[in-house]
This record gives sequence, structure tokens and C-alpha cells, in this order.
Amino acid sequence: MLLLGKKTCCNTIVKVINFLKMNYQYINRILRACKLDIDLYEEVEADKSATVQAAGVVVLSSLAAGVGALSLGTSNFLMAPLLSLASWFVWAYLVYLIGVKIFPESTTEADHGQLLRTIGFSSAPGLIRVFGIIPNLTSIVFIASSLWMLVAMVIAVRQALDYKSTWRAVGVVVTAFLVQSIILVMILKLF
Repeated sequence: MLLLGKKTCCNTIVKVINFLKMNYQYINRILRACKLDIDLYEEVEADKSATVQAAGVVVLSSLAAGVGALSLGTSNFLMAPLLSLASWFVWAYLVYLIGVKIFPESTTEADHGQLLRTIGFSSAPGLIRVFGIIPNLTSIVFIASSLWMLVAMVIAVRQALDYKSTWRAVGVVVTAFLVQSIILVMILKLF
């Protein structure tokens, strides 16, 4: 009976250690994404298991924005993460269509999953939006995080699409933004 207890205890310790390792990797990836680490974007592009992590970054970034916007009196903690996930999925698909099908380079080889992962992690700088809750900092924090996420997005797209040209990645991001904006305006006109 004592032997069984030791085995259970050891299994529990191993599970805790594995859990901590997974969380360390996740937090490390988030920090590296914030640092605009090119190798991180290559790493998550290749790691199919990182899709759930990327979705987690999108949700955390959305929740941070919700907390940061509390000082404005508007926030919806239930809808924002769902809308962010839907937008992330559509955005990655638009970037895929534009970057792979319309404006590829000779070395471009990517799928929707690779873009989901890299683009998901490019929203990591949005975590600083939580500091928007501090009075008089909301606008500054949201503008800074938006610019930071834009740079991260360009890097993510460049790496996922194997572009040599950063300007091509900028063009894809801007084109996808315009297409998504037009679609959003059309949808809003229906309602």
C-alpha cells in the first residue's frame, strides 16, 4: 500500500513538472513574440501543436483590451474573446489568400495553420493593453500596442510566407486590412 502511495505521489510530481514546463514554454513564447523574435515566428510556424497556444494569446490579448477599456466604461468580456477568435481565423485566411495565392514569392509555401499560429502570436504585444485601465494612459497604451502588434504582424506574415521582402509582407497586411474593412462595412450596412 505504501508503495502504491509513492508511485501515485511520483506520478503527481511528474505531472506538475510537465505542467510547469508547458507553461514556461508558453510564457517564453509570448515574451519572445513581444520582443519580435524572428526565430519564435519560425518556431510556431512549424509547431502544429502551437495553434491552441496561439488561440490563447488571441484570447488573452482580447481580455487585456477589455480590462484596459474599463476606464472608458465599455467592455464586453464575453463577446470580445469570441469575436477576436473569429476575426483571427478570418484574418489568417485572408492573409493566406492574398499572400500565397495572389502575391507569392518563389519561396512562398504556407498553409492556413501556419498563418494562424504566427498571426496569433503577433497579438502578444496587445497584452499591455491591460495597462489602459490606468487613468490618462488608455489612449497611449492602445495606440502603442496597436503599432507594436502591427510590426509583429508584418514579421509574422513575412516569416510564415517565407518572404525575403518585408515590404511585400507590409503590402499583404495592408491589402488584407483593406479587404477585411470593406467586408466589415458591407456587413454593417446589412444591419
